[in-house]
Amino acid sequence: MSWKYFNKKNVDRERMYDLLRSPVITEKSTLGSEHNQVTFRVPMNATKPEIKAAVEGLFEVKVEAVNTLIQKGKTKRFKGQLGRRSDYKKAVVRLAEGHTVDVTTGL
Repeated sequence: MSWKYFNKKNVDRERMYDLLRSPVITEKSTLGSEHNQVTFRVPMNATKPEIKAAVEGLFEVKVEAVNTLIQKGKTKRFKGQLGRRSDYKKAVVRLAEGHTVDVTTGL
């Protein structure tokens, strides 16, 4: 796969569904909804233009900004054995004024 594949704004429908894995439903992400923000779990190789195109294409809303972060996995113990949760990437999407996304209904 070439680097151009990850930078193109025209994302096909199948890739859109792959990009938005699940909404993040936590206390902090719910507080973001007061500021027109929605948080999604996305693949590690997802780019901001791809995420913006996916949200606009699937939910038919206008996206103002996309912020991404990589959440590092915690180290946990299970029966004395050390284990580590996997890292994942989150995208905080800020919607334009007047646009909303209902993440509880699904796609």
